[in-house]
Amino acid sequence: MGDALTATAGLWLAVVVSGIYHGINPGMGWPLAVSAGLMDGGRGALVRALGALSAGHFLAMIGILLPFAAMTTLVAWEHQIRIGAALVVIGFGGWLLIYRRHPRFLARIPPSRLALWSFLIAIAHGAGLMLVPIYLGLCSTTDVDAGHRAASVLMAQGAGLSLAVAAVHTAAMILSGGTIAVAVYVWLGLKFLTKGWFDLDRIWALSLVAVGGIGLWTTVQ
Repeated sequence: MGDALTATAGLWLAVVVSGIYHGINPGMGWPLAVSAGLMDGGRGALVRALGALSAGHFLAMIGILLPFAAMTTLVAWEHQIRIGAALVVIGFGGWLLIYRRHPRFLARIPPSRLALWSFLIAIAHGAGLMLVPIYLGLCSTTDVDAGHRAASVLMAQGAGLSLAVAAVHTAAMILSGGTIAVAVYVWLGLKFLTKGWFDLDRIWALSLVAVGGIGLWTTVQ
């Protein structure tokens, strides 16, 4: 019982840490919030931009997790689903390491549509995929008794858990990214971006491979 609780706590910690990591990454949009604040001349614009970014990111997480919530009804195939999901995450991370160009269509989205941009960038960069092995670890059905394995019950539990994971992750993401955005807007200034930041693209891709690898390892044990 104690080991199970520790494992669950560790998975929820991973949800939070991945959210913080996504928020810190400028590729998820916090510099756009700073830009909105500076161009519109007010902190209200910055806050609205952060709200739009968080809404788009949350919808992207849900869009990735809900299909896997439906898959949890296939109790007999749980092991194979987790292995397949881990391999997809590893493969996508490997693809990002090789093909590092950003999708061109993202550059054509106007700044006024930050929620749409946030949604698409999270999908394109595999932000939601990073959560899949963690989510599947949380919604394991191996300990669910036979009386509670009806598809409707499992689907409801999976959907509720996916919403909780997406909400906790997005809250951590926007808190970390928003903190940096406010700090740059109020104190550090735009010169900080040219002097004090670094490229996270390679680290992002490697983190996907690492998360997928951990998910695969925990599944086959």
